[in-house]
Amino acid sequence: MENFFDWQLTAELLGYDFVRQMLIAGAVLGLVAGVLGPLVVTRKMAFAVHGTSELAFTGGAAALLLGVGVGYGALAGSVVAALLLGLLSRRDSDRDSVIGAILAFGLGLGVLFLALYKGRAANKFGLLVGQVVSVGSTDLWLLIGASVAVLAVLALIYRPLHFASVDAAVATARGVPVRTLAVVFALLVGVATALSVQVVGALLVLSLMITPAAAAARVTASPLRATVLAVVFAEASVLIGMLLSLAPGVPVSAFVTAVSFLIYLVCRLLGRTRERVQ
Repeated sequence: MENFFDWQLTAELLGYDFVRQMLIAGAVLGLVAGVLGPLVVTRKMAFAVHGTSELAFTGGAAALLLGVGVGYGALAGSVVAALLLGLLSRRDSDRDSVIGAILAFGLGLGVLFLALYKGRAANKFGLLVGQVVSVGSTDLWLLIGASVAVLAVLALIYRPLHFASVDAAVATARGVPVRTLAVVFALLVGVATALSVQVVGALLVLSLMITPAAAAARVTASPLRATVLAVVFAEASVLIGMLLSLAPGVPVSAFVTAVSFLIYLVCRLLGRTRERVQ
């Protein structure tokens, strides 16, 4: 406990390359999560993100078992989950049941893979609660490349996607390919979720993908301001959480989730105060 606020030790650890790589990875993930988050909240896809994270966990566990990069396995698992969600939940009434079925299947299969894996227990634990210090230079470039691809695709489809997210019926009547956009966006969320699993783990991925966007939605109704605030909140959550986790050496997810939830509570209080004044 005495190391929890040892700033001298934190400063010393910042001199290591792996710590700087960890912070870069966190900053990239904060940007991607902050940009995607408001659309996820608008489209009511929080449960879908959780289901996708379970398949990312399954892919990562399979990669551990096969001896390949965990990042690649998590990415493959999340893409499979996103495709299944996009193709099977064609009606809104089917969405929750499809997500529940995929979530249960992915979690069960992932547990089986971890049981068969005979390597270090820390690797198993890291898949659930994050192990960002294990992000090497190769994983970092994969993360950056995938993030750039996600943001580039999102920039191309943002206007029709936002239109479809706000009012799908009117967008369909105007000729917007709502179903195709839903599948593409599910893939983008799947990739971002897989990347986030490396930082906060499969169990707590919502702290990056949902909580900052939900906090932003409490203080503004503007899509642009909500996106900017979500990025700021996500960056603050992941970077402050990482710095706080260095000295005690505990999983970063504990601090990331705490910071993001504190931001959410403050924004909720501010939003309620503004409503009373109006």
